[in-house]
Amino acid sequence: MDKAQAIDVRELINNRPVGAYQKWVVFLGFLIIALDGFDVAIMGFIAPQLKMDWGLSHQDLGPVLSAALIGLALGALVAGPLADRYGRKIVLVVSVFFFGLWTLATAFSPDLTSMVILRFLTGLGLGAAMPNACTLVSEFAPDRKRSFMITLAFCGFSLGAAAGGFVSAWMIPHFGWHSMLVLGGAGPLLVAPLLFFKLPESVTFLVIKNAPQARIRSIVDKLAPGVASASSTFCMPKAAIVSASAPQIVLSAQYRFSTLMLWSGYFLGLFLVYLFSSWLPTLVKEGGGYSVADAAIVTAMFQIGGPVGSLVLGWAMDRWSKYTVLIVNYLVGGLVIFAIGQTMQHFVLMCAAAWMAGFCFNGGSVGQNALAASIYPTEARATGASWMSGVGRFGAILSAFAGAQMLSLGWSFAQVFSVLAIPALLTVLTTYAQGRRAATLARPRAVRLSPL
Repeated sequence: MDKAQAIDVRELINNRPVGAYQKWVVFLGFLIIALDGFDVAIMGFIAPQLKMDWGLSHQDLGPVLSAALIGLALGALVAGPLADRYGRKIVLVVSVFFFGLWTLATAFSPDLTSMVILRFLTGLGLGAAMPNACTLVSEFAPDRKRSFMITLAFCGFSLGAAAGGFVSAWMIPHFGWHSMLVLGGAGPLLVAPLLFFKLPESVTFLVIKNAPQARIRSIVDKLAPGVASASSTFCMPKAAIVSASAPQIVLSAQYRFSTLMLWSGYFLGLFLVYLFSSWLPTLVKEGGGYSVADAAIVTAMFQIGGPVGSLVLGWAMDRWSKYTVLIVNYLVGGLVIFAIGQTMQHFVLMCAAAWMAGFCFNGGSVGQNALAASIYPTEARATGASWMSGVGRFGAILSAFAGAQMLSLGWSFAQVFSVLAIPALLTVLTTYAQGRRAATLARPRAVRLSPL
């Protein structure tokens, strides 16, 4: 390559093997998402003990569990356009710092109202972190391995949440539920300085925003040592550059149907993921008559299934139709959820079914993020991924109240999981509709936007 020529950074990433610097970005993305997963799931693990210590009802738990989810939705909706305007890195560093700070403060909540407010503030940071970590990883990944690298980073969510299950099974009986919140806050506060100094900005974002060439070159030198020289300039394919705002792109005629189907599928998927994360410990304890520790283990098995599902689905989505892979996954997931309701008296089988449900739905939600990253262009990728995440969080919010309502109605263990199979199967329909739409469109590289 002539070092004096303009270097197409997207082509450079696509044509080279994945190097150590890209693996470092994936690791940092994994770390951010793991902290996010631990913090999101933490209230579900402490909920049974909190309920007993403070004398709360199922309805009282609803606002505590949903407050962070409301913050997650708002944080994601706002953070996407900010990241597309100011950069992925600054949004990530600020969000990780603040969700750590507010989690730590939650450990010292004097009453229920204070806890609800602090969890809402925590959610603002959580909502900004995960979709922007996904966006950053996707922009350092070659197209041929994008789904796998995104799902590899997203394994952090399930592993972080699963770690919360195993840690809480030991810490809560010995140190109380406050200890889990102290741990959940200290981790992000320690990691935020590492991100500030060591997390790079997206090189494709910098090119799109006409950042100083020296700043771009410093990242390219780490991505591909020896390729660029002091006289090199950097560019993106002309057809890839869109002169419109990120929200306009996401809602344009070309992307509108895909956007709506992504939102619908993610809404349904997160409804199930968060209902399991928040309410499965209580459902298993009260519906199955198990101990708090046993209930935490079942929920941890649900979380452990996620990383395996994420990696398998990401690998498969890079090789076959992304839509077909997700359709089959969600169909199996619906059947597994129904099966959980039939295993109440068999602890090992219930753990196995919970693991498979985590495989399908934690893995499927990660697959949806990989799908979003492949659909939108650089100028709108953070907005597209974050808005999908934000809308999906409303499904998570609904899950907090749906779990409380199901318990209040006195439904049996089997009835609860029979009903939950319905949204699982609806995800099959939204993914199928999106795949059919994609199959009928020849997606040009140049984007022509129609008026909203």
